[in-house]
Amino acid sequence: MWNTLLVLVLGIAIGLAVALLAVAALRPRFTRDLRRDAVSQSKAITRGQIYEQFATYFPEFGFNPKDAQFLGKPVDFIVFDGLDEGRLRRIVFVEVKTGASTLNTRERRIRDVVRSGAIEWRELRLGGASSHTSPERLA
Repeated sequence: MWNTLLVLVLGIAIGLAVALLAVAALRPRFTRDLRRDAVSQSKAITRGQIYEQFATYFPEFGFNPKDAQFLGKPVDFIVFDGLDEGRLRRIVFVEVKTGASTLNTRERRIRDVVRSGAIEWRELRLGGASSHTSPERLA
């Protein structure tokens, strides 16, 4: 009986030692790969943010930079196309993406609502005797 118990304890001890050695051997590589991925992701995010800030000056933007208002979130720009010329033609929501990045869930929801036409104008007057809001549904 004692022999069986001794073999069991010895087997558990050897198993723990092997597991600890495996963790010690793999940990530096795992940490290095994790750090490399984090740095790569950080660079991509920073590059995307830089492109967002300068997007209006790229030929691909296609609008007068003076007509663009940067928001950043939840969309990058709202463009009042033609406003600087005194002839507003349309209002355009613009989301800037770089590389293979895709719209996130919130951006897709905004895109879908804009495409469905569920947009309205709301005027808010503050500080007067008749403070109120007046919603107007756009056709």
